[in-house]
Amino acid sequence: GYNLSVVNAPALYIKAFYNQTWMERYNEPIRAETVTLLWSITVSIFAIGGLFGALVVSWPIKILGRKGTLLLNNIFAVIAALLLTFGEKARSFEMLIIGRFIVGVDSGIALSVLPMYLGEISPRYIRGSIGQFNSILICFGVFIGQVLGLPELLGQESRWNYLFSFLALPAVLQLCVLPFLPESPRYLLIERRDEAAAERAFQRFLGKKDVSLEMEEVHAEARAQETLHTVSMVQLLKSRSVRWQLITVVVTMASYQLCGLNAIWYYTNGILQEAGFAQNIIPYITLSTGGIETFSAIISGLVIERIGRKPLLIFGFSAMAVFFSLLTVFLNFQDSVSWMPYLSYVCILAVIASFCSGPGGIPFILTGELFEQSYRPAAFMIAGIVNWLSNFAVGLLFPFIQEALETFAFLVFVGFCVVAAIYLFIILPETKKKTFMDISQSFAKINKVPVSSTSHEMKLVLCTGQDQNEKVQNGFKMESSF
Repeated sequence: GYNLSVVNAPALYIKAFYNQTWMERYNEPIRAETVTLLWSITVSIFAIGGLFGALVVSWPIKILGRKGTLLLNNIFAVIAALLLTFGEKARSFEMLIIGRFIVGVDSGIALSVLPMYLGEISPRYIRGSIGQFNSILICFGVFIGQVLGLPELLGQESRWNYLFSFLALPAVLQLCVLPFLPESPRYLLIERRDEAAAERAFQRFLGKKDVSLEMEEVHAEARAQETLHTVSMVQLLKSRSVRWQLITVVVTMASYQLCGLNAIWYYTNGILQEAGFAQNIIPYITLSTGGIETFSAIISGLVIERIGRKPLLIFGFSAMAVFFSLLTVFLNFQDSVSWMPYLSYVCILAVIASFCSGPGGIPFILTGELFEQSYRPAAFMIAGIVNWLSNFAVGLLFPFIQEALETFAFLVFVGFCVVAAIYLFIILPETKKKTFMDISQSFAKINKVPVSSTSHEMKLVLCTGQDQNEKVQNGFKMESSF
């Protein structure tokens, strides 16, 4: 999240640095098209790094596990922070570009492994809320990038390089804390066959001695996949039994990027200038967009287990389509009505809030929920590839779309939002409070595969523990009321 917004504030200073470095090297000013190309590469290579991270993530996951991969990944963040911070002092714009690529790799790996880890360690009745922390903290990262980029803080010509040193802080924090947390118990039991370690992990995560119900749930899933090993991406693409789960993940992850929110983040300043706002107040207006994004993500995390994934996704995409349409209308009339730019600004806030109500975090949760253990790493790899390719496409093509269509550019995103909402309404089953086995079996009919007998076994396991879970949850409620 921080990497999406941190380049906005120092954009002019970075371009000036490119020009100055070019002059020192070649004794001539840099051409306008060259500095534009270098700046475009600096912005968009983050997505290329993310794509590379998503492509290579399956190997460390298999060897090191979820926790080990996250720990190793912090090395990329620290290296990137050093390159980006000291690139200006070394008079090397190549260090900035390479640093953006490396931090993209870090983000690509993190966005594949972290939702998987959170989904596997969470009890199913709060799995959605825990999964939304990923989205909340991405939004918080965007907001922090905007705050630190203010002129009063680090958004100055003499300080802009220190904006990038902040990248090392969460990496160092995770290196200090994560070693003391357990590995995913599902990974330990199903893939490592280490029952004792899985039981200890469940006990630590859930804070109770008796984890027999949770262990039996994972055992049932393991028995259903006892003839399967962790599948490759190619095997997943060929598998008919998970075809519609895969299509659903591709549609939701592509829509996550193609719905148009990144066009607002990458080009917020330009959009607000065209809406008629003065240059000196734009950084503070942008700050409010980050605040509304974080607030909306928190609200979504609080209600996701009551409302469900499917209604929040459909509402989010539908509301975005409505507000993008209104934004188009208001932008077309902003020159004729003095107060119209303020309505454009309200629409921008509404688009951001709509995105964070569902589309901003649930696609990552769904990727973990729609697949059983053996398919999950490959599914996250494919989801990551779609995510970063779509991200790159929006960053690369939106300026040309904006130039060609002008104020009608956002209607392109309306189309993507409407298609996504219709698809999810027709195809996606609700997944809240269901086991991974139940969710997988809900696709059996549309995939035209027989329902596994293990699913009936799983239902018996869950029925046995349902009263126990209700008692635990009711106990929590009574305790909190006292």
